[in-house]
Amino acid sequence: MAAAAAEDGRSEYTEDGTVDLKGNPVLRSKRGGWTACSFIVVYEIFERMAYCGISANLVLYLTRKLHQGTVEASNNVTYWIGAIWMTPILGAYIADAHLGRYWTFLIACAIYFMGMCLLTLAVSVPGLRPPPCNDINVTDCPKATTQELAVFYTALYILAIGTGGTKPNISTIGADQFDDFNPKEKAQKLSFFNWWMFSIFFGILFGNTVLVYIQDNVGWSLGYGIPTAGLAIAISVFLVGTPFYRHKKPDGSPFTRMARVIVAAIRKWRVSIPEDPKELYEFDVVEYTKNGKFKLEPTTTLRFLNKACVQTNSKSPWMLCSTTEVEEMKQMLRMIPILITTFLPSVMVAQSNTLFIKQGSTLDRRMGHFKLSPASLGAFLTITMLVCVILYDRVFVKIFRRWTKNPRGITLLQRLGLGFLLHVVIMVLASVTEKHRISVARKHDLVESGGQVPLTIFILLPQFILMGVADACTEVAKIEFFYDQAPESKKSLGTSYSTTSLGIGNFLSSFILSTVSHITKESNHKGWIQNNLNVSRLDLYFAFLAVLSFLNFIVFLIVAKLYRYKDEVSNSMEVLKEELEGPKKMI
Repeated sequence: MAAAAAEDGRSEYTEDGTVDLKGNPVLRSKRGGWTACSFIVVYEIFERMAYCGISANLVLYLTRKLHQGTVEASNNVTYWIGAIWMTPILGAYIADAHLGRYWTFLIACAIYFMGMCLLTLAVSVPGLRPPPCNDINVTDCPKATTQELAVFYTALYILAIGTGGTKPNISTIGADQFDDFNPKEKAQKLSFFNWWMFSIFFGILFGNTVLVYIQDNVGWSLGYGIPTAGLAIAISVFLVGTPFYRHKKPDGSPFTRMARVIVAAIRKWRVSIPEDPKELYEFDVVEYTKNGKFKLEPTTTLRFLNKACVQTNSKSPWMLCSTTEVEEMKQMLRMIPILITTFLPSVMVAQSNTLFIKQGSTLDRRMGHFKLSPASLGAFLTITMLVCVILYDRVFVKIFRRWTKNPRGITLLQRLGLGFLLHVVIMVLASVTEKHRISVARKHDLVESGGQVPLTIFILLPQFILMGVADACTEVAKIEFFYDQAPESKKSLGTSYSTTSLGIGNFLSSFILSTVSHITKESNHKGWIQNNLNVSRLDLYFAFLAVLSFLNFIVFLIVAKLYRYKDEVSNSMEVLKEELEGPKKMI
């Protein structure tokens, strides 16, 4: 009876190593779960509204207000977005190694807010921007001064540093509110990332509609001031939820531990690996239990790294690592081929923030007496994502898991691959649509003048809607995959893989755009991408991206086939699978 009571007592506390801010064990009923996540989800709605309020229309601000050319403006947007998604590597390192996710996140929020305030000043104060100019060829307008550019880009990149600490940690903090060792909470975690992305898309929807309309028709000062206020609200909401959060303790530098594994394996490259895995070095299980960590069993994949835990005369951490440290390293390495295949799909996503918007600026944007902003088409992308996420979580998963017996319905890599395939279709459709737009411009003698093409902007709607469907697959699956497959002590770093994918994708987009523009200028003098889109050949450029996307999809299929999912640290997934299979029949 006493033993049963003790067991019940232990079950009242989380079993995944989470604690409160003072380091005390957490009562399951008092902290975490959907109650804690509600504050985090509301924060994300307002934060994404703020971020989208800047990014959605940035290419038009650079061309219309700072008088930059199409290629220059598009590249500056993708450089900045690339930085936004690359800095999370630093934020993840600081959180996992030193400050923990909560304090890293709060410090980053302060930097983020400072950047937003400075950016609002940069678009509001007359002396910090060039005088207005309405020439069709913006390169003929007065250029922004060095001081004007310095203030504007300083604000943008301060903002990027701030998001580096928020993006990899806020979603991880949310996922930490569910205990993997409790089947009920594990089931809730499987839905968390769908609803997490739902909150993101909801915030983006407001940015793509209300904010871009205000920026285009009322003023950039108000258009940037509202998202700045929104970010202040977001941070306040997150702080209110502090008493309800569960926390994971920082576990030292993940990069140092991974480096030790590689160095130890290389230094002992001549050492033979014993046949019996029990002979490999490992800490006592009590060491893991008291620190809320998890012991991993040795595997035969990437077997060379097992040399790092072969016992020799030296006990130096740069000569001898535990089996768990080696297996954690393997988990991070196994994800890299998948990570690489996500770079090109991120290039396709980048088009919806740059060239797709420029396409819309050349078309008839009237909708009755209302004039639509080109960036507002992103609202249809976002609405599609919102609908698809709900349908996926509430309908698709319930139907497919009956067939597959997988609690997720389909695997994370299958969901990712579906999105990648849709990117091929999107770029083919964008190429065909652009070819039609150019033909109408020629028919009405609008090529050299660069005038508005008498076609409704809604001819671009199909490519935005399909991009929304693709994002509902790729972006949700990507963040869940890298979080789920990362070791327990490297969750923030694992999450930063998904942001790195977007960062490198945007830098790669700039590289491809600049390279294609340069090469085609040399071959046919004018080039495929001009400031005047009516003389450009974006149809050929989109077709080129379609080919690249298809080749990447083939590589992904090969890599996904070879990928080995990590072992679960708990039996919660097995319990959920058994529930799907139902009671076993008596023989």
